[in-house]
Amino acid sequence: MNREWPGIDRLRLDKFYMLMRMVLNESLKAVKARAWEERQIKRLLELLTTEILHPDSQAPNGVKSHFTEIFLEELAKVGAQELTADQTLLFVEPFCGIAASTKDSLVLHNITRGIFETIVEQAPLAIEDLENDLDMQGEDEEEGEDEEEEDEEEEDEDEEDEAEDEDEGEDEDEEGESQQDLPSERPPAGSTRGADPGAGQEPAGDSGDSEGPVLQFDYEAVANRLFEMASRESTPSLNRKRLYKVVRNAPSGIFPEDDVPEEAYRKLLEGKRERKRKKQQRRQPRSPLQQQKGGRLGA
Repeated sequence: MNREWPGIDRLRLDKFYMLMRMVLNESLKAVKARAWEERQIKRLLELLTTEILHPDSQAPNGVKSHFTEIFLEELAKVGAQELTADQTLLFVEPFCGIAASTKDSLVLHNITRGIFETIVEQAPLAIEDLENDLDMQGEDEEEGEDEEEEDEEEEDEDEEDEAEDEDEGEDEDEEGESQQDLPSERPPAGSTRGADPGAGQEPAGDSGDSEGPVLQFDYEAVANRLFEMASRESTPSLNRKRLYKVVRNAPSGIFPEDDVPEEAYRKLLEGKRERKRKKQQRRQPRSPLQQQKGGRLGA
């Protein structure tokens, strides 16, 4: 794929994208078949990041961009119903390290947008899924109790119905003899009179589009890991600013405010206030005394 990418046309581009999805999906299914063992997860991630996102990788920018775009989507399709928050963190950790160390601004942008910002955007859906699961558990317990009560009521009703059927059977025998000479009210064969207008029609389906599967994350752990990577001395300043921005935007976005690393948020606020103070000082007009001092120093 890397070899053919530079000369690819738009017709084959979609097929290449589909092939990438299939390979990633089947790779994740292979890890799922091993019960999501941590060793298997790390081996797969090492292979994928080395071949696609590593600085020495020969993968074109289009392959890198598409990979980061579809990674969480395919992971959710395969493992959203089974993966725990600790396991999903394992899948995200390599992206934290690459985002903190890469010197490729495009890779940094793709990981930030395709991984971290996507996690933040999907958080309301993940919370909704958890609430729905809790509601379903409560409903199942209530339904179990209701079914037991209904079974008891049905037994009593069956006994009453049997007694009524015996009485009705005797009355029908007497009425049948007196109605033999009456004309039949049944419509002739082939007639549509009295037919059910809805017969033979399938019930309308649910027109609303259902949301796809959503992964569960420990948002505090993700924010802490991002801050840990971004605060390293070896992290380039551009990468540090971009990752701090993800952590800083967390309270106003989806991450619970209490879950944001206090140290990271405090440093960001202090730096922002210091820059704001310096800008205000530069914008303020100098007093006559300051101008005189400046003139003397210049002389």
